[in-house]
Amino acid sequence: MTKRPLLLATLDGYAVEGGFDRPYEPATCYSPTIALGRLAGPGVAGALWADYERVLEVAASLGLDGVRLTMEWARVEPHRGRVDNEALERYGEVVRFATSLGLHVTVALIDGVWPAWLGLEAWLLPWVAPHVLAHARRVVSELGSDVGGVVIFTNPDDLARRGYVEGSIPPWRHGEHADARRARQQIQEIVRLLEADPVVGPRIVKATLTLDLDSDELLDARSASAYEEVYVRSLVKGTGPTGSRSGLLVKHNGEWSAVAPSEVLDALR
Repeated sequence: MTKRPLLLATLDGYAVEGGFDRPYEPATCYSPTIALGRLAGPGVAGALWADYERVLEVAASLGLDGVRLTMEWARVEPHRGRVDNEALERYGEVVRFATSLGLHVTVALIDGVWPAWLGLEAWLLPWVAPHVLAHARRVVSELGSDVGGVVIFTNPDDLARRGYVEGSIPPWRHGEHADARRARQQIQEIVRLLEADPVVGPRIVKATLTLDLDSDELLDARSASAYEEVYVRSLVKGTGPTGSRSGLLVKHNGEWSAVAPSEVLDALR
């Protein structure tokens, strides 16, 4: 019997949690651009840092297999070498709550955002790799068996192409094909090192597919045995530069509920 992939909705911490890139908050690679007024930051976003549980309760009723949660590195390690243990414990609470609802949880370590202290050119700097490895081991060790899977980079090609060729994300460079190639090589080397790591390696999910909210694509993906996990972007739309175009849930009068078209919701079940 062919095994179907797990169907998970994404939760991009930077876009949904709130509490980044304002004074006295964890600073990310977007911080300089936001401070200059060239981009709007996430602000309070969906305020999920204090409200993840209520969103997850609704997610459990949609027919999803689980969620892919981005563990925001800038929150866990806001300054180089200074880990915020309370933030790490909070992520642990969220993951354990999700699993208590029967949801599978895959954690993403780097989506499109990284701590400001790594620098805008992070993926060209060789000293960055050991920090990624340490962060990955820290997260996996803290969360333990509650984590069903780990994704190191959700879209590594985007970091290189959009950052160095298109100039649409940090470090905002245009037409730098050689540097894009070098960044891609370093990212691939980081993934190879973590795949061989005895703590992180066994948890890494390798065959994945990310989709926008489209019922036909979801139905096709549900039977696509080539993938281990299929991600629907996103459970909550979020705000700021990494916010999704659409979300399955919206908050109205303090309550979260599903707002996706009925055909999309049917495809999830």
